[in-house]
Amino acid sequence: MKRWGYIGLIAGIALVIGLVCYQGAGDVAAAVAAVSWGIVVVVLVRLVPIMLDGYVWRLLFLEGHRPSVLTALWARWIGEAVNTLVPAFQVGGAVVRSRLLVMRGVPGRIAGASVVVDLTLSTITLLFFTLVGIGLLMAHHGESDIARAIGFCVAGGFVVVIVLCLFQQRGLFGWIIGLVARFARGRAWDNAIGGAQALDEAILDLYRHRWLLAGNATGQLAAWGLGAAEIYAALHFMGYEITVADALLLESLILATRMAAFFVPGALGVQEGVLVLLGGMIGLGPEVALALSLIKRVRELVIGVPGLVAWQIAEGKNLLSRVRTRRGESPASPEPAASAASRSRETL
Repeated sequence: MKRWGYIGLIAGIALVIGLVCYQGAGDVAAAVAAVSWGIVVVVLVRLVPIMLDGYVWRLLFLEGHRPSVLTALWARWIGEAVNTLVPAFQVGGAVVRSRLLVMRGVPGRIAGASVVVDLTLSTITLLFFTLVGIGLLMAHHGESDIARAIGFCVAGGFVVVIVLCLFQQRGLFGWIIGLVARFARGRAWDNAIGGAQALDEAILDLYRHRWLLAGNATGQLAAWGLGAAEIYAALHFMGYEITVADALLLESLILATRMAAFFVPGALGVQEGVLVLLGGMIGLGPEVALALSLIKRVRELVIGVPGLVAWQIAEGKNLLSRVRTRRGESPASPEPAASAASRSRETL
């Protein structure tokens, strides 16, 4: 799987370079340079939906296991960094989020269940947000091949989500581990099955709390919408004014494209091509659309690279703690022999 991720990354980088060269590197560079200090505003604007996502993710933890707001935001930020910068098929961030919370003392089944449900609701709300983009696209240009193609993909996405939810209700993870156990005899799969069953139970327990699910879904839908402010701000500093509807159209359909192109890290090249296509529909030149995409890439680096560093620091601290724990236990092992020797001398 990693091999395909790296292949997609290389192909995406090549496509981005090709598009920039084809449209004119000088024009694209000039459009990017026009943003100037406005990139700071773009980064700050992007942090708002990330923080909102982290806050509403925290709602999926029941009382007694709920992490602090700062811990949830910290884990969400690092998960965002992994998803945008690491070839992990858009699921690496979820795994990392779970691991970080376990390192902070949250039970594994609780952390895993919260991430599974959060990702499920994230997919559902993104599909609804994409429908908004399709509606805006049709309002601009009526029915088109692009709108029909995206609509078909959204319909397929809803089918996949429905099937996934049904499997979650029927114990998806316990079934998967049980299936693996049949083909891997002699290994300690009993413990794994117990863990998977506990995860299934935690997921089902979360689904019983409808108000928490509603709060999370509402917050995530709002976060998707707030992401359009990044596009609006970037184009404003580049000297191009668009409507809020146009910003929502671009953001929703770009996100849908990134979801569909999950096998390409960061949707490199795919995002750029879609932006050129959609930008032309609302009056943006190809060099401006490419510059907008590059600005989004710069924002990803500014937010993501420190997130990856924070992740490695957390993993390093965890490893160091485990090493210290082992060293602390090792001196205790000779004590029984010493005490036996002293007792033998006393007997003599």
